[in-house]
Amino acid sequence: MSIQRALLSVSDKTGIVEFARQLHEKNVELLSTGGTARALRDAGLPVIEVSDYTGFPECLDGRVKSLHPKVHGGFLYIRGNPDHEEAAARLGIPPIDLVVVNLYPFEQTVAEPDVSLDHAIENIDIGGPAMLRAAAKNHAAVTVVTDPADYDEIIEQMGDHDGDTTPGLRRKLAVKVYQRTAAYDAAIATYLGSQYQQKNNFVASLPLHSVLRYGDNPHQAAALYGRFGDFFEQLHGKDLSYTNVLDIEAAAELILEFDLPTVGILKHTNPCGVGSDAEDLRAAWDKAYETDKQAPFGGVIVCNRPVTEALARVISEIFTDLVIAPGFEAAARAIFQKKKALRLIQYTEAFARQLQVAPPPVIRSAPGGLLVMERDARALGLEGLDEKCVTSRPPSKDELEAMRFGWRVVKHVKSNAIVFCGKDRTLGIGAGQMSRVDSSRLAVWKAQAAGLSLEGSVVASDAFFPFPDGLLAAADAGATAAIQPGGSKGDPDVIAAANERGMAMCFTGHRHFWH
Repeated sequence: MSIQRALLSVSDKTGIVEFARQLHEKNVELLSTGGTARALRDAGLPVIEVSDYTGFPECLDGRVKSLHPKVHGGFLYIRGNPDHEEAAARLGIPPIDLVVVNLYPFEQTVAEPDVSLDHAIENIDIGGPAMLRAAAKNHAAVTVVTDPADYDEIIEQMGDHDGDTTPGLRRKLAVKVYQRTAAYDAAIATYLGSQYQQKNNFVASLPLHSVLRYGDNPHQAAALYGRFGDFFEQLHGKDLSYTNVLDIEAAAELILEFDLPTVGILKHTNPCGVGSDAEDLRAAWDKAYETDKQAPFGGVIVCNRPVTEALARVISEIFTDLVIAPGFEAAARAIFQKKKALRLIQYTEAFARQLQVAPPPVIRSAPGGLLVMERDARALGLEGLDEKCVTSRPPSKDELEAMRFGWRVVKHVKSNAIVFCGKDRTLGIGAGQMSRVDSSRLAVWKAQAAGLSLEGSVVASDAFFPFPDGLLAAADAGATAAIQPGGSKGDPDVIAAANERGMAMCFTGHRHFWH
């Protein structure tokens, strides 16, 4: 049976006028509400307001407009069921065969800076989810759509099937509806739980973004869920794998720590070189690359400025898996596109804004469930750093700058983490060792292998030095200053060791340990 009547009520009006026009041309009666009805009427389309259709006016500032038996009965009654058909006829409930609804933008609203609780609550949609769920329940007869991307397929099927859609499409769209309403409710529950400081059941429902090439290894299947495409756009190269996505996240979070033009090089999510330069991204590359010229092979390169042609030429000389940036000059993109396997990823302002305003939690599997942790979204303890010196000798201006630089890098290195650096570049990085002194020795060895001097460098440690040995190893290598959280029982001994060597040391009061 062909679609005879449609209800359209959308927050996202993308494509709705053209879709409604095509429905009208197929003799579908159009019901609508509020702003959607105005948009259709302004386009010259005949539309019946839902309040006129039900005979009951909108009320309570529009909070109640579609919650009416004539609306929901039109969705829900089972076509061909004698009792339902008789009741619908007796109560004057015509069938509504197509429901087009998308929801108030709750997720976008609560992602805005300084959103008030009252404003967030006003953006909780009630009628929309109710209509979607009711129509989707009766998808055997009712076509329900919540994504403008599906409009074209509906029109195409109506043209091919005497004004109706296929059961297969209706099933697909119904599943999509319940996924959307589940995600919507989850977002509301998560937001309100955070506002009311309640730790209740963790709720998540995310749409499939893409099936990935493979997981950690080719024999492991993997998929990506959620709104990844809102934050990152792949411009070129092979499809992403599971580890590519991890690398993209790690690289983008690292590079957003820096204001000056900066280049970071990572391998297996660990920074292996970071450099900044006030004027030249190409010069920043040299500083990052000189830290470790072996690790970038097959690694990840990230920039916080659009990639220039000069930088693209030097990057293209080595085998690189991913290049990530907020943009690419046309000439740079042309150079990279000669490499078929190289993936070019552009990150959006929305990603930076999310980290600043509403950083998402870190989620990982656990036996029988999930671990959920607040994201370590920003380097802590750098405010008033010159007043946090714990040694006899205060740090020089250059040492303070190097401390700030190193602290922003070491936060992103897996623990135990040690970074030797100057004020605008890394010199040696030790990651993931079982003891902090081993990480320090590894960082020294990496610097020596790269031919870099550590004389006058600063050492950054993501967690406290429990004993003087790690600090002394850094001093022996040439470090003259250190930045660390402090907080160990051994702090007095570590401070005494620093004073004996004439080192300056600041305690941030915050650790950035990362498993």
